[in-house]
Parts: sequence; structure tokens; C-alpha cells
Amino acid sequence: MPDYEECPMTRSFAFVLVFALIVAISACGETLQNEIREAGLQPIKEGTELIDFELESLDGGTVKLSSYKGKVVFLNFWATWCPPCVAEMPSMQKLYDRFKERGLEIIAVDLQEDKAAVRKFVDRHDLTFTALLDKTGRVGSQYGARNIPTTYIIDRKGFVIAGTIGGKEWYSPELISFFEFLLKS
Repeated sequence: MPDYEECPMTRSFAFVLVFALIVAISACGETLQNEIREAGLQPIKEGTELIDFELESLDGGTVKLSSYKGKVVFLNFWATWCPPCVAEMPSMQKLYDRFKERGLEIIAVDLQEDKAAVRKFVDRHDLTFTALLDKTGRVGSQYGARNIPTTYIIDRKGFVIAGTIGGKEWYSPELISFFEFLLKS
């Protein structure tokens, strides 16, 4: 039996196989990029890792972002005084209710507000997703959240894949389709 170096047929097959894998991987990435754009979000440079942080939750404990690896994370920077933030919260809750059992986590990071004010807001709006307190604004700054709301989508592997600035209707058909696609992957 000839070894790899002596058999042009094996070399050709290996080349075709490698080429097919490259095309398939590229097509998967392109499909994701298309899904992101169709959802009205901005794609983030491929391979952008999340910036890990640990913040206080409303129950007094702390939550570390990296503890959600393996889930799709919807990371939202907001404040109770921000009208577009307030307007998008009900649709975020609907999205969470629909997809939480399939691996979606929503983490709403409040920027520089009093814990009591945030607790009152969360209770008044019946929000059940995770709300964290960025008391100094340091984490928001690290994520470039100069305008709020600012939202990032993090895939199951811990890569930031999409983002948007400004309020959105998160329970729209386009975004439901996007999360269906993402949670399937």
C-alpha cells in the first residue's frame, strides 16, 4: 500500500476534504452574519471574547458573567430613568419567558443607580431575568455603553457576536427568528 506521499489520489482527496471544510465553516459564519443583519443587529468582529465581570445582584449576591458560558447571553446596559430602556423591558421579558428553558439568559446591568430604585423598578414591571448593579459604571465603560440602552448578544462559547444601541422591540418576528436560530446552533 503506497503511503500518502506516493498516492496522488489520496492527496487530491485530502485537498478536496480540507477545501470542503473551509467552505462549510465559512458558510456557517456567513449564515450567522446574515441572521444577525436580518434581525436588525450589528455583527461584532468574529472571535471577540466577552469581557468578564462580577457585579452585585439585587438579592445581595454577586454574579460573574463567565458563569453563563454554555448559554446564549443577552447583555443589556440600562437605567430606570431612560425612556427607551423602560420601553424595551416588556419585550425583553417576553423574549426571556419564551426562550429561558432553551438556554437564553438575560442580564440587565443597571448603570450607576441606587439598589432600592432598581429593585422598585424590577418589581413594578414584573421582571424575572437577572438585574445587576454597576454602581461605578466601570463595566458599562469597558463595554463601551456610552449611550443606553446598549445590548450585546454572546453565544454559547462566550463570544460577543452582535450588538445594538438604542431601544428595540425584542419580541418582533425577526428577533424571535434570530434567537430560534441562535439557540438551535
